Amino acid sequence: MMKHSAILIRSLVLAALLALIFASETYAYIDPGTGSYIIQLVIAAFFGGLFVLKVSWKKIKTFFGNLFSTAKKN
Repeated sequence: MMKHSAILIRSLVLAALLALIFASETYAYIDPGTGSYIIQLVIAAFFGGLFVLKVSWKKIKTFFGNLFSTAKKN
């Protein structure tokens, strides 16, 4: 039973991908709301990454300090 459903799911995904790849014409645009949403996502991801870096800076510094340490450890 599981094998049949897996084959069905793979077939549906393949059919959807082929339909997207071989679409003849599409009429689409990005409206201002979508554009501003994408800009907000990029800005949020950037500042979120900076925040994670700030919070975990000591752990990152310790990790690379230990990784490139020249002193022999016992």
